[in-house]
Amino acid sequence: MFRRKHASQFDSSDADQREAKINELKAALGPLSARNEKYCSVACLARYLEARNWNVAKSRKMLEESLKWRAAYRPEDIRWPEVSVEAETGKMYRAGFRDREGRTVLIMAPAKQNTSSHEGQIRFLVYTLENAVLSLPEGQEKMVWLIDFTGWTMANAVPIKTARETTSILQNHYPERLAVAFLFNPPKVFEAFWKIVKYFLDPKSIEKVKFVYLKDEESMKIMHKYIDPKVLPVEFGGKSNAVYNHEEYSELMTKDDIKMASIWTTEAKSDHVNHGISETLAPDVTSQHSLIAARAS
Repeated sequence: MFRRKHASQFDSSDADQREAKINELKAALGPLSARNEKYCSVACLARYLEARNWNVAKSRKMLEESLKWRAAYRPEDIRWPEVSVEAETGKMYRAGFRDREGRTVLIMAPAKQNTSSHEGQIRFLVYTLENAVLSLPEGQEKMVWLIDFTGWTMANAVPIKTARETTSILQNHYPERLAVAFLFNPPKVFEAFWKIVKYFLDPKSIEKVKFVYLKDEESMKIMHKYIDPKVLPVEFGGKSNAVYNHEEYSELMTKDDIKMASIWTTEAKSDHVNHGISETLAPDVTSQHSLIAARAS
């Protein structure tokens, strides 16, 4: 009898198979500019492959779209003075603690929305994501979101246009960056809004969302598996008295801007010299500290 031939199945847990796919994707991309070469690390290629179930053709298309977006939007060149107004109420910031695996934690408080600028909010989101990635420890690719819905009403809901672009950026240009997202104390009315947002999310992202309620012990245990209550702020049922301080956070971001510039400026100069590409070099962030200090005073 004839034997049916089966196509070999890819095993994502097999290191050799993963390496082969990563090399295949790298070869498929072809020559890259210095900035794109910097972005397309082995870990980056693996994330895009994971996002497309290790299909090289689909991963290549996704990554090339991201490279086009990054070339136009230049997320690594956004600096704190440009977006600091969006952060004045503490509606989104990088927490001063990490989860149990050392991952960056982003805290968001939708009820503290303080602007109506679509572009401003998107640029602030991108800046915060880039900063979160910058702060990840070596070998760690994902972050944790803690979204506090205390005081949130539909009046605080972002416009559908902003929600759509937010989810598009997160899914298409920051694939496999989210480990888990905790929705803390969401009100009943949020369920209707969540149904709309879910429409723009892929199944993998939806699975990472956990609803957590302060008065629900079982749901709190889920969060405590990821974050030690000792470092968790009191408002989230933890034991830490840490609160957001805009002036202190501005100082931290200014230092991080210097670090970000040091990473990307060399690549920008290299692209300009070697490829004739007009690059907007990272601004002199050391001189921007005075701008923040003046704003805070």
